[in-house]
Amino acid sequence: MQSYIEICPGTYREDTGFWFETFAEGMVIQHRPGRTITETDNTWGSLLAMNQHPVHIDSVYAESTEFKQILVSSLVTFSIVNGMTVRSISQKGIANLGWDRVRLLAPVFIGDTLYAQSTVLKTRLSRSRQGQGIVSISTIGTNQKANKVIAFDRTVLVPCKTTCAQSHQT
Repeated sequence: MQSYIEICPGTYREDTGFWFETFAEGMVIQHRPGRTITETDNTWGSLLAMNQHPVHIDSVYAESTEFKQILVSSLVTFSIVNGMTVRSISQKGIANLGWDRVRLLAPVFIGDTLYAQSTVLKTRLSRSRQGQGIVSISTIGTNQKANKVIAFDRTVLVPCKTTCAQSHQT
Protein backbone atom coordinates (compact mmCIF):
# COMPACT_ATOMS: atom_id res chain seq x y z
CA MET A 1 0.00 0.00 0.00
CA GLN A 2 2.00 2.91 -1.30
CA SER A 3 0.99 6.53 -1.02
CA TYR A 4 3.56 7.62 -3.58
CA ILE A 5 5.00 6.19 -6.78
CA GLU A 6 8.46 7.18 -8.02
CA ILE A 7 7.85 8.13 -11.66
CA CYS A 8 11.48 9.01 -12.35
CA PRO A 9 14.50 9.39 -10.08
CA GLY A 10 13.64 11.93 -7.37
CA THR A 11 10.13 12.64 -8.66
CA TYR A 12 7.08 11.16 -6.91
CA ARG A 13 3.38 11.20 -7.64
CA GLU A 14 0.69 10.73 -5.01
CA ASP A 15 -1.08 7.42 -5.43
CA THR A 16 -4.21 6.85 -3.39
CA GLY A 17 -6.73 4.05 -3.27
CA PHE A 18 -6.44 0.31 -3.19
CA TRP A 19 -6.03 -2.08 -6.10
CA PHE A 20 -8.28 -5.15 -6.16
CA GLU A 21 -5.51 -7.38 -4.78
CA THR A 22 -5.14 -5.15 -1.70
CA PHE A 23 -8.70 -5.69 -0.50
CA ALA A 24 -9.27 -8.66 1.81
CA GLU A 25 -12.47 -9.83 3.41
CA GLY A 26 -12.68 -8.50 6.96
CA MET A 27 -10.23 -5.66 6.27
CA VAL A 28 -11.22 -2.47 8.18
CA ILE A 29 -10.42 1.03 6.93
CA GLN A 30 -10.88 4.11 9.11
CA HIS A 31 -11.44 7.12 6.86
CA ARG A 32 -9.90 10.39 8.00
CA PRO A 33 -10.02 13.30 8.34
CA GLY A 34 -13.48 13.73 9.79
CA ARG A 35 -15.80 16.40 8.44
CA THR A 36 -17.68 19.00 10.47
CA ILE A 37 -21.03 19.86 8.88
CA THR A 38 -21.71 23.55 8.33
CA GLU A 39 -24.96 25.37 7.68
CA THR A 40 -23.74 26.11 4.17
CA ASP A 41 -23.05 22.41 3.52
CA ASN A 42 -26.58 21.53 4.55
CA THR A 43 -28.39 24.39 2.81
CA TRP A 44 -26.56 24.03 -0.49
CA GLY A 45 -26.68 20.23 -0.39
CA SER A 46 -30.39 20.23 0.39
CA LEU A 47 -31.29 22.71 -2.32
CA LEU A 48 -28.94 21.14 -4.90
CA ALA A 49 -30.82 17.86 -4.36
CA MET A 50 -34.16 19.75 -4.60
CA ASN A 51 -34.95 18.84 -0.98
CA GLN A 52 -36.93 21.86 0.14
CA HIS A 53 -38.30 20.41 3.37
CA PRO A 54 -38.23 23.30 5.85
CA VAL A 55 -36.66 21.21 8.64
CA HIS A 56 -33.44 21.37 6.57
CA ILE A 57 -33.45 25.01 5.47
CA ASP A 58 -35.73 27.09 7.72
CA SER A 59 -34.42 27.58 11.26
CA VAL A 60 -37.69 29.07 12.55
CA TYR A 61 -39.64 26.04 11.31
CA ALA A 62 -36.96 23.63 12.59
CA GLU A 63 -37.19 25.17 16.09
CA SER A 64 -40.86 24.10 16.20
CA THR A 65 -40.01 20.43 15.56
CA GLU A 66 -38.96 17.74 18.01
CA PHE A 67 -35.34 18.42 17.02
CA LYS A 68 -35.52 22.12 18.01
CA GLN A 69 -32.89 22.91 15.38
CA ILE A 70 -32.09 22.41 11.71
CA LEU A 71 -31.74 18.75 10.81
CA VAL A 72 -29.01 17.94 8.28
CA SER A 73 -30.51 16.36 5.17
CA SER A 74 -29.95 12.62 4.96
CA LEU A 75 -28.66 13.11 1.41
CA VAL A 76 -26.01 15.50 2.71
CA THR A 77 -25.04 13.00 5.43
CA PHE A 78 -24.91 10.15 2.89
CA SER A 79 -22.87 12.18 0.39
CA ILE A 80 -20.29 13.29 2.92
CA VAL A 81 -19.84 9.87 4.54
CA ASN A 82 -19.68 8.14 1.15
CA GLY A 83 -17.27 10.81 -0.10
CA MET A 84 -14.99 10.16 2.86
CA THR A 85 -14.53 6.59 1.59
CA VAL A 86 -13.51 7.49 -1.95
CA ARG A 87 -9.79 8.01 -1.28
CA SER A 88 -9.41 4.38 -0.14
CA ILE A 89 -12.32 2.44 -1.61
CA SER A 90 -12.92 3.82 -5.07
CA GLN A 91 -10.10 6.24 -5.95
CA LYS A 92 -8.87 3.62 -8.43
CA GLY A 93 -12.40 2.38 -9.11
CA ILE A 94 -13.82 1.97 -12.56
CA ALA A 95 -17.48 2.18 -11.56
CA ASN A 96 -19.77 2.18 -8.59
CA LEU A 97 -22.09 -0.79 -9.04
CA GLY A 98 -24.57 0.13 -6.33
CA TRP A 99 -25.47 0.99 -2.77
CA ASP A 100 -27.63 -1.29 -0.66
CA ARG A 101 -29.19 -1.32 2.80
CA VAL A 102 -28.81 2.42 3.44
CA ARG A 103 -29.93 3.02 7.03
CA LEU A 104 -30.28 6.37 8.80
CA LEU A 105 -29.54 5.55 12.42
CA ALA A 106 -29.55 8.92 14.21
CA PRO A 107 -30.12 12.57 13.33
CA VAL A 108 -27.22 14.76 12.25
CA PHE A 109 -27.11 18.46 13.15
CA ILE A 110 -25.10 21.45 11.99
CA GLY A 111 -21.82 21.42 13.89
CA ASP A 112 -21.64 17.62 14.12
CA THR A 113 -18.38 16.06 12.93
CA LEU A 114 -18.73 12.88 10.91
CA TYR A 115 -16.27 10.00 10.67
CA ALA A 116 -16.46 6.84 8.56
CA GLN A 117 -15.22 3.29 8.84
CA SER A 118 -15.53 0.61 6.18
CA THR A 119 -15.25 -3.17 6.36
CA VAL A 120 -14.61 -5.30 3.28
CA LEU A 121 -17.44 -7.83 3.03
CA LYS A 122 -16.52 -9.72 -0.13
CA THR A 123 -14.13 -9.66 -3.07
CA ARG A 124 -14.23 -11.58 -6.31
CA LEU A 125 -12.79 -11.30 -9.77
CA SER A 126 -15.19 -10.01 -12.38
CA ARG A 127 -16.72 -12.77 -14.51
CA SER A 128 -17.03 -10.53 -17.55
CA ARG A 129 -14.18 -8.01 -17.25
CA GLN A 130 -10.65 -9.43 -17.31
CA GLY A 131 -8.24 -7.66 -14.95
CA GLN A 132 -10.99 -6.24 -12.75
CA GLY A 133 -12.62 -7.27 -9.51
CA ILE A 134 -15.76 -6.56 -7.54
CA VAL A 135 -15.45 -5.36 -3.96
CA SER A 136 -18.38 -5.15 -1.53
CA ILE A 137 -17.93 -2.82 1.45
CA SER A 138 -20.00 -2.01 4.53
CA THR A 139 -19.60 1.57 5.78
CA ILE A 140 -20.70 3.09 9.06
CA GLY A 141 -20.73 6.84 9.67
CA THR A 142 -20.48 8.11 13.23
CA ASN A 143 -20.61 11.52 14.84
CA GLN A 144 -18.15 13.11 17.26
CA LYS A 145 -19.80 11.23 20.16
CA ALA A 146 -19.22 7.88 18.37
CA ASN A 147 -22.97 7.51 17.76
CA LYS A 148 -23.74 5.65 14.53
CA VAL A 149 -25.66 7.99 12.23
CA ILE A 150 -25.67 6.12 8.90
CA ALA A 151 -24.80 2.68 7.53
CA PHE A 152 -24.74 1.37 3.98
CA ASP A 153 -23.21 -1.29 1.75
CA ARG A 154 -21.48 -0.37 -1.49
CA THR A 155 -20.21 -2.41 -4.41
CA VAL A 156 -17.37 -1.12 -6.60
CA LEU A 157 -15.62 -2.40 -9.72
CA VAL A 158 -11.87 -2.04 -9.11
CA PRO A 159 -8.93 -2.75 -11.43
CA CYS A 160 -6.27 -5.29 -10.59
CA LYS A 161 -2.76 -3.92 -10.24
CA THR A 162 -1.46 -6.86 -12.21
CA THR A 163 -3.48 -8.76 -14.76
CA CYS A 164 -5.01 -10.79 -11.91
CA ALA A 165 -3.20 -13.84 -13.18
CA GLN A 166 -5.23 -16.03 -10.83
CA SER A 167 -7.68 -18.26 -12.61
CA HIS A 168 -10.60 -16.19 -13.86
CA GLN A 169 -13.64 -17.07 -11.71
CA THR A 170 -16.82 -18.17 -13.38
